[in-house]
Amino acid sequence: MNRATLSLLAAVTALAAVTGFAVVAAPDGDTAGNDAKSAGTGAAARLPVERSSLLCPAPSGSDLAETAYTAFTPGGGAAAGQGDTKPGKAELVPSAGAKNANGAKKPTLSLKEPGKPVTAAASGSGAPALVGTADGALAPGWAAQQTTKVAAGGSRGVLGVSCSAPDTEFWFPGVSTAEARQDYVHLTNPDDSAAVADVELYGPEGLLKSDAGEGITVPPHSSVPVLLSTLSSARLTDATVHVTTRAGRVGAAVQAMEDKAGSDWLSASADPSGSVVLPGLPADATSVRLVVFATGDADADVKVRLAGANGSITPAGAESLHVKSRMTASLDLRDVTKGEAGALVLSPSEGSRSAPVVAAVRIVRGMRDKQEVAYVPATAPVGARSTAADNRAQGSVLSLTAPAAAGEVRVTASAGTGGGTPVVKTYKVRAGTTVSVAAPVPTGLKGAYALTVESLAGGPVHASRMLQLPENGIPMFTVQPLPDDKGTVVVPHARNDLSVLDD
Repeated sequence: MNRATLSLLAAVTALAAVTGFAVVAAPDGDTAGNDAKSAGTGAAARLPVERSSLLCPAPSGSDLAETAYTAFTPGGGAAAGQGDTKPGKAELVPSAGAKNANGAKKPTLSLKEPGKPVTAAASGSGAPALVGTADGALAPGWAAQQTTKVAAGGSRGVLGVSCSAPDTEFWFPGVSTAEARQDYVHLTNPDDSAAVADVELYGPEGLLKSDAGEGITVPPHSSVPVLLSTLSSARLTDATVHVTTRAGRVGAAVQAMEDKAGSDWLSASADPSGSVVLPGLPADATSVRLVVFATGDADADVKVRLAGANGSITPAGAESLHVKSRMTASLDLRDVTKGEAGALVLSPSEGSRSAPVVAAVRIVRGMRDKQEVAYVPATAPVGARSTAADNRAQGSVLSLTAPAAAGEVRVTASAGTGGGTPVVKTYKVRAGTTVSVAAPVPTGLKGAYALTVESLAGGPVHASRMLQLPENGIPMFTVQPLPDDKGTVVVPHARNDLSVLDD
């Protein structure tokens, strides 16, 4: 094998490592290069992914749990016009060791066509973690969500999580090892070989020394829950979990259960950055607690702003937060929204250097024994497109924030799982503001439906979707962030270059 071939293979391997969860291939006849040249770039083309992976953690240990799974691929999206005629297949199947009553491992969900969601249900504590792949026309933008409702007991509440792609590193600020909390990080391995993961816990004084989180083996196609309080005897109100892999890759999510306050899933924070956005604070929040972790070697001085309907303000008494390197810091913002939905925007304080941080907020709605809790991590922009797979006729609230420059997005409410006609609406978001609206609903909706958000113009827009499912006077809810679905990637145009053979 000559060095030219080796160089090309190295480039393809590097691309696969960057995308992590998606496989990309140029159509036959080198149309990738032709498309790029016709577009005037002469160097690269943006192509749809041909294979995607998603992982859903085991939903609940409660016998009262009722779980809905919803999967969806946008129609007429990234794959359109790219020459990919394969109909594709998208399935979520139980993890290894989980079998149905007949002893066979059959798909929990199978998606047959873009543009129409499918749903499935599970009851009780035995529902397993799910692993799945989508290929062909169903791969670009494939999304899935599991929504669990527990009416009573220690884990009561609505627990919603977008099934996520596998990766090699995750940050979870906002976890806790306090007496009132039971937080588990769920590690799910989609591959045919075992993964080995390390779970580190950081408090206000830095890393908590522990051997218990080192070298955790996650068998192939399996899921392992790790109770965070077993990693240290310290009882911390606010902490940060760092998950990395020594071998293989995993999906990761934290299930946080709190006595008397409910439970929900905490998704991983967006990649560390000097400026981050946490969209989706509800107007009626009775308590908001911000948790920030500085991932680099330098301390971070963070300016805190609330982007609301009419502009950005600095919360009184909570203007900034100093976060020491590799330590967790928190800020109690109480009822900061005061009847107006918004988003937290964190940026370097005046005169300070930009230092990378990750962040999350713990949100409470309701009072006393009628409380419910949810979590919102720092969230990357919508980018080209993002999807919330599970929405209902009532109770879905869409939050859109433009932290710097004004932006415009298109929102599509898909057909329902049982019928309905899609509805499309466009929203403009002024710079430094948040638009919070009841999500559009398909005409003649039957069943659940998906919301797809696409950027049209202007600056970056950050989004989240709140799903409200009240029960017995408790304002049960969950919030899912809507980052870019990475349904397309830029593929460099390759050409023969014999000069690489010269020494």
